[in-house]
Amino acid sequence: MSSNYGTEAPTEAPISRPLPGAHIADPAPLGLAAFALTTFVLSCVNANIVPQTLVGGALGAALAYGGIGQFTAGVWEFAKGNTFGATAFCSYGGFWVAFWWLAEKDLANLGADGYKVVGVFLLGWAIFTAYMTVAATRVSGAILAVFVLLTITFLILAIGWFDKESSTWIKIGGYLGIVTALAAWYASFAGVTAFTFKRQLLPVAPRD
Repeated sequence: MSSNYGTEAPTEAPISRPLPGAHIADPAPLGLAAFALTTFVLSCVNANIVPQTLVGGALGAALAYGGIGQFTAGVWEFAKGNTFGATAFCSYGGFWVAFWWLAEKDLANLGADGYKVVGVFLLGWAIFTAYMTVAATRVSGAILAVFVLLTITFLILAIGWFDKESSTWIKIGGYLGIVTALAAWYASFAGVTAFTFKRQLLPVAPRD
């Protein structure tokens, strides 16, 4: 009886393929920094640290850095195969462009009930941010903190605008926005320094 021992075809070693976009730098620190700075500037206005009459000074940052900068980061997240990062950065980039357009072009022409439009706008973003917060529980503690704070900030600001531009609610939302910006800057700083030092300097509580 013949034996097949030693005559079997050798098993091919699995082919190692690089991760999608492995050659692309991490765009998250850019997206977080753009979000943080723009949020910080506008929140200083909402908190009345900077006079409301100077809100126009936030519009340039909203369009160029918060809008275009974040959207660009989101596109590169698509290239890296990161659905969460792509959805977040492209969406909030769109938010800042929409805010710029609303403040620069439309808000003055909305009439006496214009505040309701802004309230609905902010409420919609609170809903979006709330379900992104659920997804953020699988990213890292640092990112989760940003999304929790941002959800609360949007809700408070929405209440403020629905309450006929209540200065109290909007001021509270402004201070919450400043805290949110600081959390986003922290996450961005952690990402940048992890790259330049080739090790994680700041804890971000990654989720497996």
